[in-house]
Amino acid sequence: MPLENSEPDICVIGAGAGGLAAAAAAAAMGVPVVLIEKGRMGGQTLTGAVPMRALLAAAEHANAVRIGAAFGVKSARSGIDFAAVSAHVRDAIDAVAPLMSPERFTGLGVRVVTGTARFADAETVAIGDLRIKARRFIIATGASPRIPPIPGLSETPYLVPQTAFDLPDCPRHLIIVGAGRIGLGLAQAFRRLGSDVTVLESETPLRRQDPECAAVVLDALEREGVRLRAGVRILQVRRVLARVQVVIQASGSHSAAEETIEGTHLLVAAGRTPNVGDLDLEAAGIRHDRNGIRVDKRLRTTNKRAYAIGDVIGGAGSTHLASHHAGLVVRNALFRHPIAVDQRAVASVTFTDPELARIGLTEQEARTAAGAIRILRWPYSENDGAAATGATAGHIKVVTDGSGQILGATIVGAGASENIALWALAIGQRLPIGAMAALIAPYPTYAELGKRAAITYFMRGLTSARVRRIIGWLRRFG
Repeated sequence: MPLENSEPDICVIGAGAGGLAAAAAAAAMGVPVVLIEKGRMGGQTLTGAVPMRALLAAAEHANAVRIGAAFGVKSARSGIDFAAVSAHVRDAIDAVAPLMSPERFTGLGVRVVTGTARFADAETVAIGDLRIKARRFIIATGASPRIPPIPGLSETPYLVPQTAFDLPDCPRHLIIVGAGRIGLGLAQAFRRLGSDVTVLESETPLRRQDPECAAVVLDALEREGVRLRAGVRILQVRRVLARVQVVIQASGSHSAAEETIEGTHLLVAAGRTPNVGDLDLEAAGIRHDRNGIRVDKRLRTTNKRAYAIGDVIGGAGSTHLASHHAGLVVRNALFRHPIAVDQRAVASVTFTDPELARIGLTEQEARTAAGAIRILRWPYSENDGAAATGATAGHIKVVTDGSGQILGATIVGAGASENIALWALAIGQRLPIGAMAALIAPYPTYAELGKRAAITYFMRGLTSARVRRIIGWLRRFG
């Protein structure tokens, strides 16, 4: 059947993580699926997440050589071959790309169309002269780097996170605009690979994270030589010969002295903007605003034929959340299965060293939402696994309500990105803190941190005068 005349059950727009997951799941159910992508399939996975982890891994190895003497390991020669680092990043992308290729998805039974999709009406999408009328649409077009309106920026060469991985040489002095999880992750990576790094932030760095835990990360970055300048506004950016100058001033004070910071490269990591511009959403009756496409709790748009998932609906975007959205909407579209997104069970990770991982509510959010709460902590410095590896910085912080229901957890320290998964399961399944206290964790591992923190919930009751009287009474029986 010609593609122009096809009427698939599902038409997916956008082949990033969410779109690919939705197309694969629907095709596995045996229904006709069309997948539309105007660029390279893989989206943020191949331009952001994978190269980011690859660059961070290279930086981690560079740092391991630098601190090896503390473990009795000395290197006579050390240095950074940035060309080899770049090759490692490309190899990581190339290793993952085939899993997201048009050929693979064609083999799965998905009709892959290359081009820019726009809605012709509420039930039809046009790609050039092609027309696809689908029973359901899934919009998964993702987001692009947000470029703030800084005077002079449009006339000055700058990088965004996606293009930072294409640099042929390591920057001598990298200036980063934005102290969120991406900006700080790149700051530490480039610092460890040999760059001088200055980070500029108008507000509080990592402001969406627990302040107590974020402070551990910020302290580590500053000790490594990353210069953090918080509470500043950028007045102007300009290019001066082969260098870039950024003029800053303290936020909230127009009378404060101006300061000029000069570097070799400028990287803008100031958030992301949903990709809705090419879709002609008005023609389909799909409501949207500057924050993205508006959806209900079932991820349906104002056009009941269309769902939207991932970064295009705004919020704290992530690859794993987009993939989770995909599974939900396919179940609802094909089986009418009732769904609702539980944002509490979606973890966020800042891939610095130490790592910062969070699930559920922070302490302040919990105090506002739940009133009486309990805060449970356990430090890495009292974990045998951390003592053995030398990774003793950080702690776990768990928030429960008065009855022991887990409301949130934040881990700052080695392995936080892996250990947070256990707490995501606990919150998603609404487990009480007692379940975590009963965990038999392998020894010696970082997983014991969570168990130790959970046990402290019960210590207050176990050391009360009443319990001591009971123990004393039972001792009379031998």
